[in-house]
Amino acid sequence: MNFASDNWAGAMDPVMEALARHNTGIAPAYGADPLTESVTRQFCDLFERDVAVFFVATGSAANALALSAYAKPGGAIFCHPDAHIQVDECGCPEFMTGGGKLVSVPGPAGKMRASDLWDAIAAFPDGVVHHGQVAAVSVTQATESGTVYQLKEIQALKHVAASRGVPLHMDGARFANAVVSLGVSPADMTWKSGVDVVSFGATKNGCWCAEAVVFFDLEAARGFEYLRKRAGHLFSKSRFVAAQFDGYLRNEAWLTSAEHANAMARQLAVGIQRAGGRFPWPVEANELFPVLRRSTFERLQAAGARFYEWPAKSLSAEDAPGPDEVMVRMVTSFATPPADVDAFLAHVAA
Repeated sequence: MNFASDNWAGAMDPVMEALARHNTGIAPAYGADPLTESVTRQFCDLFERDVAVFFVATGSAANALALSAYAKPGGAIFCHPDAHIQVDECGCPEFMTGGGKLVSVPGPAGKMRASDLWDAIAAFPDGVVHHGQVAAVSVTQATESGTVYQLKEIQALKHVAASRGVPLHMDGARFANAVVSLGVSPADMTWKSGVDVVSFGATKNGCWCAEAVVFFDLEAARGFEYLRKRAGHLFSKSRFVAAQFDGYLRNEAWLTSAEHANAMARQLAVGIQRAGGRFPWPVEANELFPVLRRSTFERLQAAGARFYEWPAKSLSAEDAPGPDEVMVRMVTSFATPPADVDAFLAHVAA
């Protein structure tokens, strides 16, 4: 019963089969191979337009390098306080942008609201050298709270970013889970809603080591290859990252894996609620944050369930755990067996 993280899962069969299939012969290095070119065309088809695609090794690199393409002296990057770039990347975005300032914009359920973003950006007026310059807005889709931005919410945030002439970046570590949850196309969720650059994550959803920075503005991508090289993320054997994406995107395997992960999360949520657990946020992707009785939490751990106690500092007094309760984080993946979900819920019901 492992619900610790989708990072704990291995790689799905279509990805491993593609790696084996493309592990023949020789091919030019550093992304000049035919397979990398073919996968780039797949990305163009996926997003229904010409895009610039750059492979990197990690989601942190994708986020930090994407933001570095828009860096300004004294630049301010606006994000939710729970965003991965703010909490979990060890200062990498600040480092890669040459000292960019991350400005937190709080909002319920892991999401920024356009009205709050207006107020936060207003504190950095143009032409006032003492405050720095507005550089970018970053949203996480799906969010770190397991929720999903609706298209209208993304569009509203883009309206605020556009008012200051800065890009909207999307951290898509769980991009597929959000696409499946919304039932929209990748194009609808990105450039058609105003996103300028996306960190396209695949590792959490069944790849071994495959992330991409995807630019919808080809002009903005000029020179990005130097940023990537300087950061040490230019693969010599790039065809093996391309091979992972080839298996991942072929026959919509990436959507199938995300659908399974989301379905397992919904099944857990229904069962936990029936047993008396509660949720401060809706379960919209493959992360869920139930509030359980501490005795239930301890019994589940003793039974071998793997998941984390999670800080509840962002919750209102009404939603916060009581003295005998604990909030936990659970994550499902393409590899989550339905039997594990059934076993977990049986222990909860007990």
